[in-house]
Amino acid sequence: MGLTVFDTADLPPEHRFEWWRETVSRGAGATLITADRPADFAGSMGVLPLGPVQVATVSFPAMGSERTDRLIRRSDPETYELTLILRGSMQVSQADRQARLAAGDFNLWSSSFPSGSRSSGGREDAPAAPSDAIILHLPRALVPLPEAKVNRLLARGLPAAAGVAAILACHLTSVVEEAEHLEEGDGNRLGALTSDLATAFLARHLDAADLLPPHTRQQVLLSRIDTFIEDNLADPALSPRTVAARHHISVRLLHRLFAAREESVSATIRRLRLERCSADLVDPRLVGTPVHAVGARWGFADAAAFSRTFRAAYGISPRDHRHGAPTDRAGRTRPAGQAVGHRR
Repeated sequence: MGLTVFDTADLPPEHRFEWWRETVSRGAGATLITADRPADFAGSMGVLPLGPVQVATVSFPAMGSERTDRLIRRSDPETYELTLILRGSMQVSQADRQARLAAGDFNLWSSSFPSGSRSSGGREDAPAAPSDAIILHLPRALVPLPEAKVNRLLARGLPAAAGVAAILACHLTSVVEEAEHLEEGDGNRLGALTSDLATAFLARHLDAADLLPPHTRQQVLLSRIDTFIEDNLADPALSPRTVAARHHISVRLLHRLFAAREESVSATIRRLRLERCSADLVDPRLVGTPVHAVGARWGFADAAAFSRTFRAAYGISPRDHRHGAPTDRAGRTRPAGQAVGHRR
C-alpha cells in the first residue's frame, strides 16, 4: 500500500501555496488558509486510506486556518479530525473554546462547526521550523457515541502520554512508519482497529466506556495486551499466565481473544523476542555483545534453547546470522521459507 505523498517542492514556487489550500479544502472541507510567508511556502502530506477511515501525515510552516458557517454550508464531509501533534505548537478554537496544543497532544475537530487554528511561527525575517502532525479522518457515522457528548472534547488539549491515548498514538505512528510494508488486505482490518481505538480514546475522556460496543472493548483490550507484551519481552517470566493476571482476565479468556489471530499468545511472545534478537545481532553498536547475552536481553534465559528456537524460526543459527543473512526491507531477518514482504 504505502503513503501517497504530496510535496509542494514538486511544484513551481508560484503555485505551491494555492495548491496546498485547494488540497486541504478537498480533504477536510472548504477552509480559508493564510500563511506568514506564502511566497516561499513549503509543505508536504502523505495519505493512507484504511477502509472507511484515512490517516494523513502533514508538515507545514507557520499558518492559520478558518472554517466559517458559509464554508461549512458549501461542503461538510461530516467527519471528526483527530490530530496528534508531533512537532510545533498550535492554537485552536471551536465550540466557544480555545486551546493551545504542544507536541504530544491530541486535538479533536469537527467539520460541522466553525473553527480556527494558528500554528507556531518564527521571527519575521526567518522561517520557523515546520509543524508536523498525524491526522485521523474519522467519519462521524463510525463513532458509536452520542454526538453531543463527543462535541464536549472539541478544541481541548488531550495528552497522549498514558493509557488508551498512548496506545492510540503509538498505533498511528506505527501505521505511518510501516505503511510501505502493508499489503492491500491490511487496509480494512487496520481501519477497523484504528476506528475502535479512536472511539475508546474518546469514550475514556467522556467516562462513557459503558457505551462502547463489545467488539470495540475487545479490540481495545487486545491492544493493551499487545502493548504490555511488547513492553515486557525482556522479562523471562513473561507468559500467557502473567499476561492474563496483569489484565485481570483468565488464561482461558486470553487464549479465546487470540483465537482469531494466526498466532497464539506464546507464539506471539516468541516471535517478537526473536525479531528483537535478530535486529540486535546485526546492530554494529552491539557487535561486542555475546550471542547468548543478546538472547538473555530479550527473555531467552537459556542459551542453548535460544539457539534452537532461533534456528527453527529462521533456518540459521544466531551466530551465522550475525555474520550475514538475508533480511527484508526493514532490516529484519526473514523466517525460513518466508518471502520478502510477508506480513503476519
